[in-house]
Amino acid sequence: MSAPRPPARSGPVRVGVLGTASIARRRLLPALAACPDTRLVAVASRALATAEDAAAPYGCRAVEGYEALLARDDVDAVYVPLPAALHAPWVRAALTAGKHVLAEKPLSTDAATTRGLFALARDQGLVLSENMMFVHHARHTAVRRLLEDGAIGEVRAFHAAFTVPRPPDGDIRHSAGLGGGALGDMGVYPLRAALHLLGDGLRVAGAVLTAAPGSEVETSGAALLRTPEGASVHCAFGMGQSYRSLYEVWGERGQIRVEHAFTPPAAHVPVLRVERDGETEDVVLAPDDQVANTVSAFAAAVRAGRSPDEAVTLRQAELLDAVRRTAGRPESGPDSPDSPDKARSQ
Repeated sequence: MSAPRPPARSGPVRVGVLGTASIARRRLLPALAACPDTRLVAVASRALATAEDAAAPYGCRAVEGYEALLARDDVDAVYVPLPAALHAPWVRAALTAGKHVLAEKPLSTDAATTRGLFALARDQGLVLSENMMFVHHARHTAVRRLLEDGAIGEVRAFHAAFTVPRPPDGDIRHSAGLGGGALGDMGVYPLRAALHLLGDGLRVAGAVLTAAPGSEVETSGAALLRTPEGASVHCAFGMGQSYRSLYEVWGERGQIRVEHAFTPPAAHVPVLRVERDGETEDVVLAPDDQVANTVSAFAAAVRAGRSPDEAVTLRQAELLDAVRRTAGRPESGPDSPDSPDKARSQ
């Protein structure tokens, strides 16, 4: 039997954290503790000592086991930073326990599961939100405004890339069983940027996924999409490459380029390079903290009782599925024994 929705409360949203992943320790635990709209109540881990180590800097409770945290009546909402393949079962458990949920991206590993999780949240009267932090940075609102004002004319193309150096052996991103792979971990960023700026009418026209030798997951890839108006959208992503985090919007009169687009530190000074009619202008913006903004937005959604990003998160999941279907099985890299190029050379 489903738990009833917790009664509305005044004061900060009381948050528990299911897991001690790096993203939680580095970014979300400090933000949850610092935000006036949230109160960090507890951190859970399968091992109590690990939970104690993560909780100690914030003076909150350490809890052994995720089920024990979900059973606490002093927790209104939970943050789920677990591996992608574990998101759905623990998001479902949290919603069934009557907790609002902020979960790491991707919310699940396929669109049907994502759709079901949002349906459960609606049935329970709870908020479910995917932790896509970069969309809460003010610079992307500034880019949207430039596009809406016709700064570069009609959009003709969008190019975006997010690539990172190879994670160390044992990292969850190398594990197929844990939902790893470059598409869900890195590819989701340029894809979501295209949705954020160009709308939900995008359709996948082509895609490729490539696996490095010995890898059980895709380690790089690219997707080609198009807007209803015919603009082309190219998204590149990968791990085991030099770091790139950028996007460009090309229009009939010029272009807008955004560097350090997806994971900037709070002190980073954003610069939008706008080229139009043969002239270049660097638009310097104030630093912005997308992590703090994300936490504040989640708290506001809980107070409003509404999941504000449901439609775009579901559309994102549908496009990720379409990329997988279009690309099929990840192709082998040129140094892999089963690579066609390698076979021809032997």
